[in-house]
Amino acid sequence: MTPLVRIQREDFDIGAEIAALTRGNASIGAVVSFAGLCRDESGRLDALELEHYPGMAEAEIERVAAEAAKRWPLSGLVAIHRFGLIRPGEQIVLVIATSSHRREAFEAADFLMDYLKTRAPFWKREHLADGTLGGWVEAKADDDDSARRWETNR
Repeated sequence: MTPLVRIQREDFDIGAEIAALTRGNASIGAVVSFAGLCRDESGRLDALELEHYPGMAEAEIERVAAEAAKRWPLSGLVAIHRFGLIRPGEQIVLVIATSSHRREAFEAADFLMDYLKTRAPFWKREHLADGTLGGWVEAKADDDDSARRWETNR
């Protein structure tokens, strides 16, 4: 199984991605998906601008997705991350994991999201509702703590 990784400006269709991943595979018993959306931060945010290094970001996500595929018996794995200007309510990221059983699919999707949050080279800048530019969004200690649990949970 080779994970599918895409970084794109365009939005994605979760239903179409799941259908493409599961089509013709009757051994799949579980599909777990996670979609991350842009929040408005209580009305403060007009948009989030995401930037990445093309090539480097794909390579890092592919490396982490391959690690997930080694850890769990998956039949499919998709990671899609958007870049560009994303408004509140719009989708930013999608992870889909499929397997014969639910536990593996849940854990693989959770693992991949934890590492996307901490290791994928993306930068986020806030565009505020008052028309000004906010700062670059800092990494969160909670995200690092979530990713660290996989180091001892192999």
